[in-house]
Amino acid sequence: MIPRRRFLQVAAASTAAAALPALTPATAAHAAAPPEGTLTDLGPASVASPLGNAEIVGGVLYAGSRGLSPNVVGAYDLAQDSVTAHFDIPTGIGVWAMCRVGTDVYVGTHSRSDLYKLDTVAGTVTKVASYPDHFIWTLAASPDGKVYLGTSEPGKVKEYDPATGTGRDLGEAAPGEAYVRGIQADETHVYAGVGANAHLIAIDRATGERRDLLPPELADRDWVSSLSVSATHIAGGMNSLAELVILNKADPSDHKVVKATAPGEKYIVSVLIHDGYAYFAGRPTGTFYRARLDTGELEVLGVPYFEAATHRILAHEGRVYGVQDNAVFVYDPATGSLDYRNLVQRGFRAAAEEPMSVHSDGERVYVGGKSGADIHDLATGETTRLAIPGEPKTMITVHGTTYIGVYTQAALYSHRAGDAEATLLARTGNQQDRPRDLAWDARTGLLVMPTQPEPGHMNGALSFYAPRTGAYTTQRPAVERQTVYSVVTRRGTAYLGTLTQEGLGLPPVTTTARLAAYDLAARELLWEAEPVPGARYISALALGPRHLYGMTNTGVVFEWDLRARKVTRTLKTGSKGGDLHVVGRVAYCTDGDKVYKVDLRAFTAKPIVEGLAGQWFGGEPKLALDPSRLALYGVKGRNLVRIAIDGSR
Repeated sequence: MIPRRRFLQVAAASTAAAALPALTPATAAHAAAPPEGTLTDLGPASVASPLGNAEIVGGVLYAGSRGLSPNVVGAYDLAQDSVTAHFDIPTGIGVWAMCRVGTDVYVGTHSRSDLYKLDTVAGTVTKVASYPDHFIWTLAASPDGKVYLGTSEPGKVKEYDPATGTGRDLGEAAPGEAYVRGIQADETHVYAGVGANAHLIAIDRATGERRDLLPPELADRDWVSSLSVSATHIAGGMNSLAELVILNKADPSDHKVVKATAPGEKYIVSVLIHDGYAYFAGRPTGTFYRARLDTGELEVLGVPYFEAATHRILAHEGRVYGVQDNAVFVYDPATGSLDYRNLVQRGFRAAAEEPMSVHSDGERVYVGGKSGADIHDLATGETTRLAIPGEPKTMITVHGTTYIGVYTQAALYSHRAGDAEATLLARTGNQQDRPRDLAWDARTGLLVMPTQPEPGHMNGALSFYAPRTGAYTTQRPAVERQTVYSVVTRRGTAYLGTLTQEGLGLPPVTTTARLAAYDLAARELLWEAEPVPGARYISALALGPRHLYGMTNTGVVFEWDLRARKVTRTLKTGSKGGDLHVVGRVAYCTDGDKVYKVDLRAFTAKPIVEGLAGQWFGGEPKLALDPSRLALYGVKGRNLVRIAIDGSR
């Protein structure tokens, strides 16, 4: 295992091994089968310690986590090189935003969006405000001690005054835009970086007057996603061409555009103006750069950790600090040295996160999370961490190889059991970033992966990987002005279920999810239909002998006659859509709280498991079918569970 994996491997293995009873594939197949619906707790599904932001106060770096329960701010003493304290943040599913006012650190959460004050002197945490917005993406403090928030959706700017405890809504930074992802403030103005269509808005703090500082020739960019200001300059990272814009505050027409040079770079994820330079980090490569403010001359300073995302760049006592995943890197401008420090190895709390995907190859269960997947060995009960740069969203095993679709960059990885690392096979390109599903077609020898486009972009894509030749090709769009969300295949035909949302932040132009058939050999759409009126997406598809079965976001299961090409029956199950699996004459599906068994002859449903309250990242419930067809895998809370099933018996 590589070094960055070891902390999770130890934490996950010790917890899971204690909870997991002895179970082998042979035991599952041949021992007396437990009653259908019997749960076996396999321990925490995915153990991690992903970071979202940080601030430095008095020689201590306060780093906020995301995806844990509760989230925490860990105090990393720079001189002692250890985490000396943790402070619980009881609400929200993550910390993306932090700023400093004097010796206080303000912490912004998302889903729900609350603002906390961490008094670093007293060691206390107090919730000071709550907001209806989905996300608090970014925080900044003005020189006079006010706190400014960038939110979504829509993208608003808000002010909180610590002196009075009162707030002010400054409204949408750029009307109609969904996100404020970067924010900074000086004595007179608040600066907001906006997407999904790029704007750099200056808001007069006294009058509320707005003006867009982004040069007209940059108006076609997607985002201004990160910001830093000094007395003389503004620097903003732009997507998706990996550009940094540096503007003279006195005359924004005096500007420079610096292009990040690492091959494949697309995003500038964090920026800091410091000592005559704009320091910034790119994604997906993880490269660390700086550019001179006066000339724009670019230097590549190194890659602290390959493909890691840098969430914040800070300066302290002559050094520059970058916050990445579960670690901090330290750059010394005087010597050019670049040091990497794993914070979990230094005492930062690792805990169960909200998982994103689950898959079983029969001998082990993969659970995807932030920056990798936990692999649960069913025979030994041991859990190891497979580090992957990004978020595994979907997985499938074909001929002993597990394929993993990873956000961002809509990347496809492969992994063989026992290997220490996953192998990057391809990135989709074509402005795609979020894999939605994977399916294998034996007739054509193709792996099919649908993807959602980057924020603000139209048309999802369908990609095809041929393991025999290594060829990777993409068709965009597959279904016009929609994203393909789910896919199954049979004898050279892929059946596609769509999502009306294209790139995030782009208003949908279609109203109903579609079902479509696609010829994998001819690479053409055969037909499409709208099986369930008003459905936003088809969360899953599964094939029976003569029928195709699907599930919508509203929990409706439908039966589609493949010959007549029409819906023959529908059935309302749970409160939302999740995965769906056909096992003989029955199907199993979930809404995240219950697992339902659907009798496909009578077309009736009954719950076989209740009270899971699965804490899936993004609220998208998952359910994996064991190849033995005797078990399902899901989560109860944040623990992986095995669910006994008996199919049609």
